[in-house]
Amino acid sequence: MNNEEGKYNGDEGVCEPVFERFLPISPKSRRSSLIFESRRDLRFICGMVVMQNVTDALARRKDTWLYVGLFCWVSIGFTIGRDDYWVAYFQSLLVLTALWAPMLTATWVREGSREGRFAGRNRRIWLGCFLGYLPILLGISGAQLSPGQLLWPVVFTGGLCIAVLECVLVAESQYSGRLREVKWVRRLSLEKAVLISITGLALLLGAMAVSSLDNPLYDSGKQLLIGFEIHFPKIAAYFTTFVSYSLQLLVMYLAGYFFFYVNSCWLVPVVLKERGILHYILCSAALIGVFYPLWGQLLASLPFSKVLGGVFSANPFVTENAFGAMLILVISLPVLLAIQWARQNSLITALQHEKSMAELDLLKQQLNPHFFFNTLNNLYALSLQRSEQTPESILQLSELMRYVIYKAREPFVRVEEEVKYLNDYIQLQKIRLKRSLDLQFEQEIENGTALIAPLLLIVFVENAFKHGVENAENPAFLHIRLKSDQHTVRFVCENSYEPAPDAQTGIGLTNLRKRLALLYPGKHRLTTRAEKGVFSASLEIDLL
Repeated sequence: MNNEEGKYNGDEGVCEPVFERFLPISPKSRRSSLIFESRRDLRFICGMVVMQNVTDALARRKDTWLYVGLFCWVSIGFTIGRDDYWVAYFQSLLVLTALWAPMLTATWVREGSREGRFAGRNRRIWLGCFLGYLPILLGISGAQLSPGQLLWPVVFTGGLCIAVLECVLVAESQYSGRLREVKWVRRLSLEKAVLISITGLALLLGAMAVSSLDNPLYDSGKQLLIGFEIHFPKIAAYFTTFVSYSLQLLVMYLAGYFFFYVNSCWLVPVVLKERGILHYILCSAALIGVFYPLWGQLLASLPFSKVLGGVFSANPFVTENAFGAMLILVISLPVLLAIQWARQNSLITALQHEKSMAELDLLKQQLNPHFFFNTLNNLYALSLQRSEQTPESILQLSELMRYVIYKAREPFVRVEEEVKYLNDYIQLQKIRLKRSLDLQFEQEIENGTALIAPLLLIVFVENAFKHGVENAENPAFLHIRLKSDQHTVRFVCENSYEPAPDAQTGIGLTNLRKRLALLYPGKHRLTTRAEKGVFSASLEIDLL
């Protein structure tokens, strides 16, 4: 292809400019261009990595963002009634950020450590900030309060809000799990929660309406405005009126609740899910067309509607009523879809967890007979030799089987328990070996109480004895290295072996890979290598 812009190079698949033959590019210039492109790509990649790290760091600081939002709301509160609102806002925000910086810093550091507020160093920091610095500054600012000042009222109000928010966060972290286990909380659905909320709102507005009676500010005789005030003596004096107003307000809210309930229980889970968006729109229109005139007539006939000055039109067919019903459906739709998605996601997660547990139990059931058959072969060999060590071997076998039967049921065991199991197994194997064995077991354990899934490391040792040491005609060796700290377990097993032409992969390593994929997904690295008569296996696990 030749034109004014360029020509097509069939070999390269690129378009080269025609004027290239007039402006030749030297190899040095080409290298410089490539270096420039590489550096630009490298800067772009580094920028993306830095941006991702910053985004992740900010996303983890949820409580810190809550405090930042709290400071903004407190600052907004001190702009009310002022002409220089932006000046007051930024002054208040600056004062809060400067004097309450230790609270922000402590929260930032605690969330960065990914540990609880009462774990290790975070506990001391929390006590120093919230039980030391906070009460002292609250006392100082409270003693300095005076009319016309901005500094100390902002500090005092901010400190009170910080104390309330921290109490809420501590209570939520400590008792949210227990609250979910309460039977009535688990049975509380969205529909029931909304019904309880509108009932409480009806009672509150009924009390405020009765409290506004005979008040010239709200009650003109022709129309009653609901004022933001509650007088319990007046409510007691007009208790019958209070009940009547509350019930009528509840009927008003039930009109909207009716459309929300039908949307929640039928339109979204049945029509939208099974028939699609078109049928959902048509059914919603039909629902509104059938019921909005009936509800409009009922609301217009309520005596409380006339007390409020005719809130609802006497004509039940006005479009405002239909628009109100449609607005309820539209507003509730995203909420219901989000809840449906959350329920479905929770169900999928539960099913995946049950499937993983079932697969893990199956793998354990396969693992236990595998070990049992190997150890029975050991005892059979000792009995044939009429060895005096047979009783001791049976005792060691009983200890091993006790570990397999009982500890294997637990999700995690201590590293020191797994190491003891390995040592017992190795001692049992050494008893029945005829040839000498170069055995080395190096242990470097910083924290023996670190938790690991049981019966993972034994697979390598079993494999080494069965396929390497037992079948060796020449002097054999088995070198094991175990290094463990609070965060990682590194296990390396190297043994001599003689390849057999009919050798097949046993179920031990296969099951081990499956168990690791279920127990430590993305947190383990398992490599095996066989060369020059040496089989080596390396496993590294990032502890949970």
